[in-house]
Amino acid sequence: MARPIWSGILTFGLVSVPVSLYAATENHTVSFRQIQRGTSDRVRNKRVNERTGEEVPFGEIVKGYEVAEGEYVIVEPEELEQLSPGRSKTIEISGFVDLDQVDPTFFDTTYYLGPKDKGYAKVYSLLQQALEKANRAGIALFAMRGKEYLTAVRADRGILTAHTMHFADEVRDPRTEIPTLPAADAATVSERELAMAGQLIDMLAVDWNPDQYKDTFEEKVHELIAAKQAGQTVTAPEAAPKPSNVLDLMEVLSRSLESAKPSGTAASGTATAEDETAGEQARPNARTGAEGWRTAGEQRTTTAGRSAQRRPKDADGKKTTATTARARTATSATGKQTGAAAARREDLSALTKTELYQRATELDLPHRSTMTRDELQHALEKAARGRHLRSAS
Repeated sequence: MARPIWSGILTFGLVSVPVSLYAATENHTVSFRQIQRGTSDRVRNKRVNERTGEEVPFGEIVKGYEVAEGEYVIVEPEELEQLSPGRSKTIEISGFVDLDQVDPTFFDTTYYLGPKDKGYAKVYSLLQQALEKANRAGIALFAMRGKEYLTAVRADRGILTAHTMHFADEVRDPRTEIPTLPAADAATVSERELAMAGQLIDMLAVDWNPDQYKDTFEEKVHELIAAKQAGQTVTAPEAAPKPSNVLDLMEVLSRSLESAKPSGTAASGTATAEDETAGEQARPNARTGAEGWRTAGEQRTTTAGRSAQRRPKDADGKKTTATTARARTATSATGKQTGAAAARREDLSALTKTELYQRATELDLPHRSTMTRDELQHALEKAARGRHLRSAS
């Protein structure tokens, strides 16, 4: 059972209730001892007199404020208590605020507040239920361990919690602290990029469940200790992820959307023609721009239309004789195609989207980062036909 770290009176208006403050969290960080290398000898820290080198008992240590080099003003613990005798034992709520108005940067540490004994349960429950119904938090100042804290008291899961907060002058301005922050007009994001990023956020949306998240670093530290204890070889750490290529952000977003699909829709970060057809619910249309978002039905219709143009069939699913004859006539009229051109078409149909994109990059095809796999193949075939016609002329 936890022990309280502070006890006092919680007040609002003329209502008061004795409470105790308890730590809401605990630290599971692996604890190491300081050992002299090559030995099993512990290294300990001692409080020593800087001038004499002798150890000083804790009870003889007082606080000193340096006003000049080597000159201190000594302050005793009871003198600090006398500065705010009431506040050191009282959490006095001065007002109630909507927590949605408070920047999370101001919050520091969370504590549980409990009634000092069961005789104060009714007053405690009154404040807890009133705060929960109002959806507000009480703001108070109180002193603990020689320091004054700005505190928010709120109802949480049937109890009262106290959140110590930073004062306004303790919160740094990010615009002055971070020199690399982009200016308002320095990094323009297109509507298409913003829409794709929004889709990725929606696909990765989850309900908050803290039990799903574990301290993996702590687990790896325990595994490291166990491996070294057993005399096993320690494996190398995982490589850090590379930063996104800001020059082709659309391609990065497209691959992110593919990897976020349910398992079975994509494999190894690449997409087949069937994957592209099933996954185009909200992919931007390279030909129509940001406003051309397709539905799954529209995409299937578009893909089917392109397939029908390439392979005309009759009602039974077979190519018609007339179509075949027209194809032979067209081939004869334009001359026989070389074996190399036919091989190129066969190669393109077997390539993955990533490989097609690499070829499109080599040819510097426009809008390649927004194209589906079929569109990439179509654009590459069109570029190949253009080169063939130019060489023939």
